[in-house]
Amino acid sequence: MQHRFHPLVMALATAFAATAQAQVAERSPSSLGEVVVTGQRIADLPENSRLSGRQVRDLGVATSDTAQLLRDVPGVFLQGAGGVSSLPSVHGLGDDRLRITVDGMDLISACANHMNPPLSYIDPSHVDEIKVYTGVSPVSAGGDSIGAAIQVSSKAPRFAKAGEGVLTTGELGSYYRSNGDAFGVNASATLATENFSLRYSGATAESNNYRSAKAFKPDVNATNLRGGTRVIAGDEVASSAYKTENHQLGMAYRLDQHLFDLRLGYQHIPNQGFPNQHMDMTDNKSTQVNARYTGDYAWGKLEARVYNEHTRHKMDFADDKRYWFGASANIAGMPMTTEGKTTGVNVKATLPLSARDLLRVGGEVQRYRLDDWWDPVANSNGMSPNTFWNINNGKRDRRDLFGEWEATWTPQWQTLLGMRISQVEMDTGTVRPYANTGDANATVAMLNMQAADRTAAATFNASERSRSNTLVDLSAMARYTASSTQDYEGGYARKSRAPSLYERYTWGVGGMAMTMNNWVNDGNGYVGNMDLKPEVAHTFSLTGNWHDAAKQDWSLRVTPYFSYVDNYIDATCAQAKTGSACAAGKYNYLTLVNQTAHLYGIDVSGSARLAQVAGVGEFSFRGSLAYTRGKNHDTGDNLYNIMPLNARLVLEHRLGNWTNTVEEQLVSGKDDVSATRGEIKTAGYGLLNLRSSYRWQNVRFDIGLDNALNKQYGLPLGGAYIGQGSTMSLSSSTTWSGTTAPVYGVAVPGMGRSLYAGVNVSF
Repeated sequence: MQHRFHPLVMALATAFAATAQAQVAERSPSSLGEVVVTGQRIADLPENSRLSGRQVRDLGVATSDTAQLLRDVPGVFLQGAGGVSSLPSVHGLGDDRLRITVDGMDLISACANHMNPPLSYIDPSHVDEIKVYTGVSPVSAGGDSIGAAIQVSSKAPRFAKAGEGVLTTGELGSYYRSNGDAFGVNASATLATENFSLRYSGATAESNNYRSAKAFKPDVNATNLRGGTRVIAGDEVASSAYKTENHQLGMAYRLDQHLFDLRLGYQHIPNQGFPNQHMDMTDNKSTQVNARYTGDYAWGKLEARVYNEHTRHKMDFADDKRYWFGASANIAGMPMTTEGKTTGVNVKATLPLSARDLLRVGGEVQRYRLDDWWDPVANSNGMSPNTFWNINNGKRDRRDLFGEWEATWTPQWQTLLGMRISQVEMDTGTVRPYANTGDANATVAMLNMQAADRTAAATFNASERSRSNTLVDLSAMARYTASSTQDYEGGYARKSRAPSLYERYTWGVGGMAMTMNNWVNDGNGYVGNMDLKPEVAHTFSLTGNWHDAAKQDWSLRVTPYFSYVDNYIDATCAQAKTGSACAAGKYNYLTLVNQTAHLYGIDVSGSARLAQVAGVGEFSFRGSLAYTRGKNHDTGDNLYNIMPLNARLVLEHRLGNWTNTVEEQLVSGKDDVSATRGEIKTAGYGLLNLRSSYRWQNVRFDIGLDNALNKQYGLPLGGAYIGQGSTMSLSSSTTWSGTTAPVYGVAVPGMGRSLYAGVNVSF
């Protein structure tokens, strides 16, 4: 039986928090005495959600995907991808529309299918703190985005105390999860004096395909590229396995009020399946060099960073996917390779001008290079005889300047005003299909099959490809502390984003080329548009925050928001380029266009301390509810990948070092879907999750049961299930077959019941 999430849940959750509020408010002062505001005031306003190290550890054992650590933040949801590569979505905006940094590095996904997003480059066990600006974000949090800002930080360097001698610390942890037979190990060690710190952290994780609660398809015999045959069970979510390892070596030197911090990182993902992609990741190697300086001076604080990240990424059909060519199945895969290089420099100064005024000024430079090429495939008229260049020497360079003024006018009133100007320069070299007229090894059959791509490449190469965009961001926020039990924040932001290299410069219009370019996981094929304009979003947000005077017993926070987006980059049928008409009930070939859109919604969250019983422990409640709606003004269509009405209710019990949690996740049916992209509707559902942890001296034990009642459900943001079969073809088939493309219209199923356990030892 499918569960439907009725809006009554919203009323019950709000009433619960409001009742707790009213009970404690009777004992709270009704007027405000003196309010003392210290530190970086605006940075800690209600719309800035912060996950501490403890909160991260509470969730880390249950997932190998760092993005999953954000699941408790109101308004934040996850677009399904690989097992360690989910894409955060905040208030209906995700992927390139967000500004995501990892240890201050502004990383870019170097993949036509965005298989290596920024958060995939750090293991959950390495995360120490996460900041999320879900509403109106300050310009100092980053530019070239129209949505939220997410800042993930690993652990800061530790130093020995004066007279302590040499400090040595370490951690060792491991976990097991039953669904997918997932296993992971993480370790870290620190050796430090008063002035020098050396730290290493490493982690590895792997999993087989996970299983849903029930069969959602018949068992299918799959012939993989290596010639073997196996049965993919009806409840097995194919192409969901993964293996990953991450390493970081950190060195830091501290002298008086100055800190020099150098971090060297290496990641290797030898395989990661994607159930909602036509391809799988068959190798991903990344190296990172990240150097930071911070210094405190009489005039203020100076921060500077320089970083470089180099990714070599490969895609192909893994064992669950195959490409059939006639009865012999003699096509040996579809290799695709990308190489991305990102170099960045950013500098920020914080200047206390007076007791009232604080000024932040800074600048950034980012240089990005991308090559994306596909090696020829033997025995294929459509993929030979030469290398296909999807993007050749792609360039995307950005230069930013920003200024931000924070003022405390009275103990009750604070404001923040900021402006950022960005210049984005983009270009790319000439491209080529697999076969051109005059190629020595090109046969007539090859030239005929690739005629559309040959024409498209000639047109692309003859075009003026360089583009320059000036982006202007503005933010204005104000906070009013009405009393010791209530405060309010409101703001407006104008934020802008230039298109990505893939949105502008993917050019192939042949069926195979378009199928290989899809960064939104909807099963369709895409071609870019060089004439895209930057997106410009006008966002308004208001937050009301009510709580007890000590901020310990209860809280209720409500945040409505609205965004109007000019030149929103959406999809439309690519018939003018491909000659193929689009129709409902099948995957289609689409292109990108600028249109107008709006998004609006509300986040509600609250908490209450319920009871303290001697010998039994403390009981508390927290909950959140979120609703988002997005519409395209030009077409009247719904925006793609918008999370339906949902809630999360948590009951927590603490007794000494023992913590127990009962969590209910409720999601409404998803009926407002994008017709243009053929988005799949999903039914409502409710999931019960159980967690328990115990700390004994320096050892922490975790155990939990996710989806305890083993409910079957489809992921609302999981995209189209194309995890097995001949995924290169776009099919309208509605019946399963071992020799055809995947069935159209099947949502990626969520994971069935999973028992997990973990242990972590610190010393």
